[in-house]
Amino acid sequence: MATYRTILVGTDGSTSSLGAVSSAASLAAATGADLILACAYSPMRERDRNAAADVLGDLSYKVTGSTPADDALRAARERAVAAGARTIELAAEEGDAVDVLVSLAGRRGADLVVVGNRGLNSLAGRLLGSVPSGVSQRAGCDVLIVHTTSGR
Repeated sequence: MATYRTILVGTDGSTSSLGAVSSAASLAAATGADLILACAYSPMRERDRNAAADVLGDLSYKVTGSTPADDALRAARERAVAAGARTIELAAEEGDAVDVLVSLAGRRGADLVVVGNRGLNSLAGRLLGSVPSGVSQRAGCDVLIVHTTSGR
């Protein structure tokens, strides 16, 4: 089995992504690896963010600015500490989730990228592409897709 020294996990604050954070943090604790918690965001004006949240309803957890990204990372840090991770770094970066995760993994020398399976089995994921699918196709390191949703 490969030895992981740097594990990168993507989060958007959703329940599914926090499940991936817990798995990545447990693995980091077991192997002594550094853990990078990453969140991609798109900047929006407050008025636009509020309007989008009204339209998105249940999907309003989507990160649309640096403040929500920072909030998501704080929640992820709490989850990672509870799972035993010792060395934790936070990274909020503007851009598409797949682009941010792949770029960060390369720049930080990640040995493993961890993502949840949300979107893999949805119609939108099949038509538009999902984060787990995109990361697994483009990352230059191992990718672990954690089963965090029922996939239905």
